[in-house]
Amino acid sequence: MSDVTESPSAWRSPSLGRWTLFAVIAIAVLAADQLTKGWVTGTLERGAAPTQVLGDWLRVVYWENSGILFGMLPRSGPAFGVVSLAVAALIVFYHYKAGRGIMTTICLSLLLGGAIGNLLDRLQYGAVVDWIDMGIGTARFWTYNIADAGITTAIVMLIVLTVFPVTTTWGADA
Repeated sequence: MSDVTESPSAWRSPSLGRWTLFAVIAIAVLAADQLTKGWVTGTLERGAAPTQVLGDWLRVVYWENSGILFGMLPRSGPAFGVVSLAVAALIVFYHYKAGRGIMTTICLSLLLGGAIGNLLDRLQYGAVVDWIDMGIGTARFWTYNIADAGITTAIVMLIVLTVFPVTTTWGADA
């Protein structure tokens, strides 16, 4: 039985089971993201009035973001697509090097699924399809999608993993 306090040099790589979990979560995020975006682009008109789901608090709208986070750097989709490929490769490499704990695996798989989902949008539409609109009245959160939700959750998890390093070894892979 492996001791999680062993030196980093003794770490080999995640087990087949951990790689499987990593792939399943990333594929689930990617599939949910692409299926919902396909539904949005196939049934809604871009820029049309939002459809209320839970009153004004949760609405569905078809919007495209040609930039990056929060619409910054508009019309930079193609350049950011290239960056996304490099980021996806780095996520997989980082999992190989540091995917010891279950939290790290979940975090990185959410990040990978979201990154690939938005990358596919950039390749197919030249922009990212956003459709979830939350807020109250005129105070709105940014419009986002399932991939963005996965990425945001992963970022919060990365902060937790950084602030509380012990969480990186929870459910450690032997």
